Amino acid sequence: MVVQEQYWEIFEGKYGFRPGIDCETWPAIKEPSPSITFDVSADPIRTKSSAAARVDAVNAEALRCFVTEFADDPTFVVLDWQHRCYRFDANAHAAAMEHAEWRVPVYPNGDYYIFGRDNFSEGTFGHPWEQTLCVYGPRMVATLGRTLATWLPTLRTNGHTTD
Repeated sequence: MVVQEQYWEIFEGKYGFRPGIDCETWPAIKEPSPSITFDVSADPIRTKSSAAARVDAVNAEALRCFVTEFADDPTFVVLDWQHRCYRFDANAHAAAMEHAEWRVPVYPNGDYYIFGRDNFSEGTFGHPWEQTLCVYGPRMVATLGRTLATWLPTLRTNGHTTD
């Protein structure tokens, strides 16, 4: 079995991934505990520049979390729906930040994007049609989840709708 298939099998087995563009199929995973799912579509200004700033801010904050919270091993598996998976070295990306492009961003901008540890116990799940970002796992929720919650609306916590 190809490594890519192994990673998808692990992710699908843990979270029951079921892709779909209809809201009846959302959320596309069984969101674990702990997790926080953010609405990335909420933008009161709604200009091209504000949208670009939101994308950059989410990606930059995720990178900061990856580098600082996972300093012992800042390598993540990246699953990109319908494309090849790869390993993402957050340290190398941060070191080359001035010239680095996100091959796949954390912010979901057209496809399902998953950044996770080898066993997917910690990571992010971006849903392009629901326009959400689920941050899951104790360290990810305590760091990335905490900072994103200061400015992004929370839709669900531990898989349950927040009112």
